Amino acid sequence: MTLRVLGVDPGLRVTGYAAIESAGRGLRLIEAGIVEPDPKGSLEVRLLALHRGLADAVAATQPHVVVIEELFSNYKNPLTAVMMGHARGVLCLAAAQHRVVVRSLGHSHVKRALTGSGAARKEQVKAMVTHLLGLRRAPEPDDLSDALALAVAFVNIREHEARVPGALSIVRARRRRVQ
Repeated sequence: MTLRVLGVDPGLRVTGYAAIESAGRGLRLIEAGIVEPDPKGSLEVRLLALHRGLADAVAATQPHVVVIEELFSNYKNPLTAVMMGHARGVLCLAAAQHRVVVRSLGHSHVKRALTGSGAARKEQVKAMVTHLLGLRRAPEPDDLSDALALAVAFVNIREHEARVPGALSIVRARRRRVQ
């Protein structure tokens, strides 16, 4: 079965998106890009630009699922977390309006799914994405490579779950108990 996944790395300044297709054992890049709202615009104008940009990407790529990075907040900067929550909200809305399922992945899950280590460096993740998609060069900017990483990680996790039923739920349950 063919699975089309749209990975989204949310941001108020730059949001990366990347659609890939998984058919059998191969991955194929469909489309990738960034949405850059005017940084001088008001919050509501930037959110509207993000919504429209992702809605256009969803309409163009017709994914089966949108995978968006989980909100990560540093308690030293709660305002940043609130602002990112706004961005994630309109991005999820754009997917929901097209009746596309939305899933979230944390950055450590993405790193683990691609490199085997939740503590992998950004360069390692980028190198793995480049290799798995057969790209000639590493994707830039980082927002774009992060979106690709989300999409590829989702496919890897889903394939692992198909081979080992319940494996991901066990990992998540352990993670909850540790925290």
